[in-house]
Amino acid sequence: MVERFEIVEKAILKMLEDKKYAALRDVLVVMNPSDIAVLFSGMEEKQIPLLFRLLPKELAAESFVEMESEAQELLIRSFSDNELKEIVDELYVDDAADLVEEMPANVVKRILKQADPEMRRSINQILRYPEYSAGSIMTTEYVSLRPNMTVEEAILRIRRQGVDKETIYTCYVTASDRKLLGLVTVKDLLLTENDETPIRDIMLTNLIYANTQTDQEDVAKMLTKYNFLALPVVDGEGRMVGIVTFDDAMDVIEEETTEDMELMGGIIPSEKTYLRSTAWDLFKSRIPWLMLLMLSATFTGLIITSFEDALAAQVALTAFIPMLMGTGGNSGSQSSVTVIRALSLDELRFGDIGRVIWKELRTALLCGIALAVACFAKIWLVDRMLMGNEQITWMIDLVVCLALCVTVIIAKVVGSVLPLVAKVLGADPAVMASPFITTIVDAVSLLVYFLFARSLLL
Repeated sequence: MVERFEIVEKAILKMLEDKKYAALRDVLVVMNPSDIAVLFSGMEEKQIPLLFRLLPKELAAESFVEMESEAQELLIRSFSDNELKEIVDELYVDDAADLVEEMPANVVKRILKQADPEMRRSINQILRYPEYSAGSIMTTEYVSLRPNMTVEEAILRIRRQGVDKETIYTCYVTASDRKLLGLVTVKDLLLTENDETPIRDIMLTNLIYANTQTDQEDVAKMLTKYNFLALPVVDGEGRMVGIVTFDDAMDVIEEETTEDMELMGGIIPSEKTYLRSTAWDLFKSRIPWLMLLMLSATFTGLIITSFEDALAAQVALTAFIPMLMGTGGNSGSQSSVTVIRALSLDELRFGDIGRVIWKELRTALLCGIALAVACFAKIWLVDRMLMGNEQITWMIDLVVCLALCVTVIIAKVVGSVLPLVAKVLGADPAVMASPFITTIVDAVSLLVYFLFARSLLL
């Protein structure tokens, strides 16, 4: 599929270079809007406006929505007022609101100026809601029916209004004051034998909905959990104000997953893609955590300094420090990633902390014993027998293996508990992943190691 797209991309660029615009238009009109957006992202700035003007109006609007904000801004600046108005008129309200949020102030003024009054009101309504809330990602374009309508009247209304709606499969039944009463699907309407049947007789009244203030991640989880195509959104008084569609929920899930991955890697989340990020952008997102982790690693240096007598007496102990710290950090990361994933899927709550600790203790004990046995054999057979290191004694081997087993147990408990604590404190559990836990476990593993060494060897 990728190879096929690359062939098409080369052909389009060749036609653009040869100024074969008629043939180029014939190729573009059969392409998916998402593919066209990807195509534009790899083009030179001067080529984008020319290629965009070859697209039919509806396809141009759909492709425009899928583009990166930089390409959108470039096009808006090159549009005439009439061209901009044509694009804005074709956008759904939620897409127009997203566009306004991402553009500079001078570009926003042009967009709002070309939008019709109803579109402006809808955009302003969405922008009033808190960022990352259901209200900020919803669309106000949905099909509303009345409970006293007949099936025939409802179908006629869908036929007349559905062209401009984001989805028509699920229709919402509301009272005159916009209070949400129920929902009915197009399937229900089409399969009802009597066209005179009132909507109230076939509508579903046991509704699942979100509030405008509901966090967008919770909305995405609700859509995924119940396999809805759209989720109704109501205000504080139960009046319906919009819907969140499944495609918007997928965008939220992608954003949240990307943010968690960046936090788990010790990077400040950024909305820019990797290729569009400058070296300075990457520096700013990475250096804070690197600075913090470097300073926190000072504790490991203090621990080593405090046990210089043990190292001086048994120099062979130094060779096993990297292995202990690495194994401890990896063990903690395994537990933290597992718990963070469970938290994101709402499988765990802080009240489950006792069960989590008990489960991780048993798992850690099994892992610790298995690693200690393997480590004992490796040190004695390879380092002592094969490499001929006479400094390694049975007691040193025992110290390393005991320290390894205890370190794994502590690391897994710490790695599982910290994300739960972070969740309770209102922080993102992903912050407690690899870099943070590794730093804590490094210090603990050294402390355990040297305490065993001092007790058994000195």
